[in-house]
Amino acid sequence: MMGSQQETLEAWTQQLLRSLELEGTAVDIDAVLDLAAAAAHNVVRPAAPLTTFIAGLAAGLAAGSGQADENLAMRAAIRAAQRECDAATPEVGK
Repeated sequence: MMGSQQETLEAWTQQLLRSLELEGTAVDIDAVLDLAAAAAHNVVRPAAPLTTFIAGLAAGLAAGSGQADENLAMRAAIRAAQRECDAATPEVGK
């Protein structure tokens, strides 16, 4: 029998990290899901995966260039994207 949704998400996250050779990378699943929800509700539904992808890309670029460590880069990218989602209105997509 499958575990809880949270257990499934944690297992999936670890599987993806292994597949992408990113073992040991911390992922704040709740923060990512909260960002996706904000994008889906405040912009348009398809903005959720796009927003989380761009936040991850920004964090990766910041960490890779030495601007911040991985955890700080991800937190900063999520906060910045969250601010944009909070300020967005449904008209953004029109």
